[in-house]
Amino acid sequence: KTVAHYHLPGLFEFYELYRIFLPLFREHREYFYDWCDIGSIYGAPADCIWGGGRVGFGDNNPQEVLELMQEYGISARLTFSNSLLREEHLLDKQCNRLCELFNETGGNGVIVHSDLLLEYLKVHYPNLYFVSSTTKVLTDFQEFVDEVNREDFRYVVPDFRLNKEFEQLNNLPQPQKDKVEFLCNECCWFGCKDRKRCYENVSRKNLGETCPDHRCAAPGAQEGYRFSKAMDNPGFIGIQDI
Repeated sequence: KTVAHYHLPGLFEFYELYRIFLPLFREHREYFYDWCDIGSIYGAPADCIWGGGRVGFGDNNPQEVLELMQEYGISARLTFSNSLLREEHLLDKQCNRLCELFNETGGNGVIVHSDLLLEYLKVHYPNLYFVSSTTKVLTDFQEFVDEVNREDFRYVVPDFRLNKEFEQLNNLPQPQKDKVEFLCNECCWFGCKDRKRCYENVSRKNLGETCPDHRCAAPGAQEGYRFSKAMDNPGFIGIQDI
């Protein structure tokens, strides 16, 4: 049977929710579609300078978070997708402690943008696997294929605007297809030209740099970042698409 593996957010931020949800998911599978499961849960706690994509939230004990994931056999992924890291940032104690903890148990990964960080993690935390972050904004299909072909990454997440490139995706060899994960429910404007700058702004804030907020110029931006917009996005992947 073909199974869709969902990757869920809020590893630290929604820890209390997952303490309730995961027993429900295990004990009452009749409540859920039988063709899906949980591939991983990802996130980063507050004040992680390696974080990117969004500012991290949550101050739950990392050991307890990891133990919950292990209890239910779920891979835990750290979202360390800051794109602006420099050599001195690699010595950050909090981020290294997290990697050390997640490295010890095996089966866990890191979502990464910076090649500098990737090379550091490969040397110091060899039990972690790596996911190429959607914050790279890979909208050119050949650049995306080149990323998929990199042996460093177990999985690659393209920009959501490649989600419906069915003909090109179908033509990928199966080993390449097996490495692709999709951002299903992005609510950013499909025609956005500033996505990379927006992510860089988050990276600067996570580094503690003083910088103005990124001003989104997308239609309807004044309404804020709403996930209720996701199903109207041309890149949305719903159950009918699956």
